[in-house]
Amino acid sequence: MPNKVVLNDNIIFGDNNPFVLFAGPCAMESEDILRRTAEGVKEITSKLNIPFIFKNSYDKANRSSIHSFRGPGLDEGLEILEKIKEEFDVPLTSDIHEPNHAEKAGQVLDVIQIPAFLCRQTDLLVGAAKTGKIVNVKKGQFLAPWDMKNVVTKLKESGCEKILLTERGSTFGYNNLVVDMRSLITLRELGTPVVFDATHSVQIPGGEGTSTGGKREYVPYLSRAAAAVGIDSIFMEVHPNPDEALSDGPNMIKLSDLEEVLKPIQEIDLMMKGK
Repeated sequence: MPNKVVLNDNIIFGDNNPFVLFAGPCAMESEDILRRTAEGVKEITSKLNIPFIFKNSYDKANRSSIHSFRGPGLDEGLEILEKIKEEFDVPLTSDIHEPNHAEKAGQVLDVIQIPAFLCRQTDLLVGAAKTGKIVNVKKGQFLAPWDMKNVVTKLKESGCEKILLTERGSTFGYNNLVVDMRSLITLRELGTPVVFDATHSVQIPGGEGTSTGGKREYVPYLSRAAAAVGIDSIFMEVHPNPDEALSDGPNMIKLSDLEEVLKPIQEIDLMMKGK
């Protein structure tokens, strides 16, 4: 079994516990959208008894175009996330892109996320490790799953023992990703709980010319397959109206569809874990 990672004494990753859900909009578009999503997801996850961590990015630093929407940035973004945390009593995760952002982000976030494109950046990993928070590293689209052992070593030797690894698809030719379900098993063997990123795995990177496309209709199928292989958490971007979202709209799940997407995933997860 993978190592167990515990958040706030009541959210447990690994050790044969039911999956934890990371969910929220891709980019920080407005406080209203964040509130609507946090409220909606919390209502659904409370009903289904699924542990929930709210996800949102205050700075989308790796957009396809220099003109693409990025969000309000570190300071304003963390202030807004802190409001969401207090209003809805939910833990938070967001991604950092620069080592000098880690300390300030760690004062608000419960889980520090390292983007896939930056998963090998030593200084970024060291900065995240020093926050003392859980660090969730997304496996680079360009990396074999066994190569993530070096990422784990960097974090552990920098003082971090609370590590999550996320599978989010691998580059397959141009503008395409595939998910090798064997990766989930390999990542687990590195001794960490494993997360499946259901929505970024169906991206078509750069497929729209100046933006990334996606196929959200495949999210339920891949999520159920990942649950059948065995996972400790699912990462799923959710939005009240993905077709009008300013980032990653084509692969995000519509909030009104979330409950029906989660139910069969939960059933498979509980069955696989003998619950």
